[in-house]
Amino acid sequence: MLRALFVSSRPLSWVNTAFPFAAAYLVATRTIDPVLIVGTIYFLIPYNLAMYGINDVFDYESDLRNPRKGGVEGALLDRRMHRATLIAALVTNIPFLAYLVIVGSPLSWLVLAVSVFAVIAYSAPKLRFKERPLLDSLTSSTHFVSPAVYGLVLAGAVFTPRLWLLLGAFFLWGVASHAFGAVQDVIADREGNIASVATVIGARKTVRLSVLVYLAAGILLLFVGWPGDLAAVLALPYAVSCAQFWNVTDAASESANRGWKRFLWLNFITGFLVTLLLIWYVILTPTPV
Repeated sequence: MLRALFVSSRPLSWVNTAFPFAAAYLVATRTIDPVLIVGTIYFLIPYNLAMYGINDVFDYESDLRNPRKGGVEGALLDRRMHRATLIAALVTNIPFLAYLVIVGSPLSWLVLAVSVFAVIAYSAPKLRFKERPLLDSLTSSTHFVSPAVYGLVLAGAVFTPRLWLLLGAFFLWGVASHAFGAVQDVIADREGNIASVATVIGARKTVRLSVLVYLAAGILLLFVGWPGDLAAVLALPYAVSCAQFWNVTDAASESANRGWKRFLWLNFITGFLVTLLLIWYVILTPTPV
């Protein structure tokens, strides 16, 4: 059971939610405190177990038809594990959320509520935002950007125009990433009667949309100020990687999995370079602003 829960939580993606929170909070406060530690642990594991565990439970029928499920790209949960997965997500989340509410403010409660709602609404029955084209990509991006916004609010950061541009670029990156990730699942999703941005507008148009949105994210980063504007370059590898599938057909959509696997590795390289830029920024601005 522990192995199934581990795989279901997508360990390769843990850092994608923990890093935004930790980086935002740490840069804003320049302090390592219990709030940073507890928040980082929450967004590292329990948050991902809830997000992906709920998804694996309620996407079971389509996952049966998806050849990439059953490994690091997503668990294929046995039906007997569904109830245990939902209980584990609930039990692991509640203590952390209770602590974060206690140490937070009304505004931070609102941001945290939006973040948790997006996690549930994406896959849970009735809501199923993942089956509402475009809203699926917007919700998925919220999964990764909201921890950063939450960290900033919790730290009492001042939201300047440049900070909004940075968050906007991050949000566009999330939208593009989700849309491109949906391309590889077009066939399985259609067979499982699951709508997505890719199943509705087609694989080719979705890839082209992803490339353009990645480039738009890079353009926004050009205006965030030194040295943050250097991050604009980091959007290019994602756009180039997606552009390889510019003319992909629905029938060949599963071939986009090659690009998705590159995306997973690109995240680690990009994360390393973003960390260097953040360190540089902290050196240039020793006092939080």
